[in-house]
Amino acid sequence: MNESTRRPRPGPGGDDDIAGQGGRLADYLARSEVPLDLLALVTVWLVVVPPWEYGHDIVVWIIRIGLSVVYGIDLAIRSVLSGRRAHYVVTHPVVLASVLYPPVRVIFSFRLVRSMFRRGNLLRFLLAASVLVLNGAAIVYLFERHAPDSNIHTLGESVWWSLVTVTTVGYGDYTPVTVDGRITACFIMGIGLLTLAVVTAQVASSFVAQGASRDQRGPQPAAAQPAVTLAELDRRLARIEELLLAAAPSSQHAPDGESGSE
Repeated sequence: MNESTRRPRPGPGGDDDIAGQGGRLADYLARSEVPLDLLALVTVWLVVVPPWEYGHDIVVWIIRIGLSVVYGIDLAIRSVLSGRRAHYVVTHPVVLASVLYPPVRVIFSFRLVRSMFRRGNLLRFLLAASVLVLNGAAIVYLFERHAPDSNIHTLGESVWWSLVTVTTVGYGDYTPVTVDGRITACFIMGIGLLTLAVVTAQVASSFVAQGASRDQRGPQPAAAQPAVTLAELDRRLARIEELLLAAAPSSQHAPDGESGSE
């Protein structure tokens, strides 16, 4: 039996087909992971706030069902590209749970938040921080709009309060009074302090990098003269000694010639 008969032929279900499907799945995941994580981060307010806080708003239920459809389509595409549909669904329970139970999607948003702290991702950090602040504004609005003694009754007032809080200004014209609203406010305060620290560190790092680049572009010091080796020093001393020996006989014969002339 030769090698060609032992090697499995490529085809549907073969090794080459599975490898090709795995490559397509990896490409799809690379393209879709960030948008889906961002979608999960944008809709955190829809997950954190209980459904009964919305009242009978049909728009909210349409959004919830639409998001479930989006994640269901994503799961279907993944299972098809994997080449083993049922096996992929069974081995990825978190993805399946995100379709059936929306609060599980918060796990996906954590991946985007984690990427905020990678070096050189300042724009992604600011984007995620802005989305989190807007989420906080929506959550506080939903908890405070019908609360007794609350002065936050519109989404605009809640967004203004969030911006004032995240910038650590704190005018105090709007304040949450419910427990859930104050817990959300603590998270927004933490985001504000963290954003201020990251931006300050980034600006300081850029100034240091600019100073180092200017130093590198400055005039280079003159190259030091090469040190005289022992062999070179011996050669010079031998040359001086030869010159002295050559001059010594002439200086000795000069007085004799003068005395003979007298």
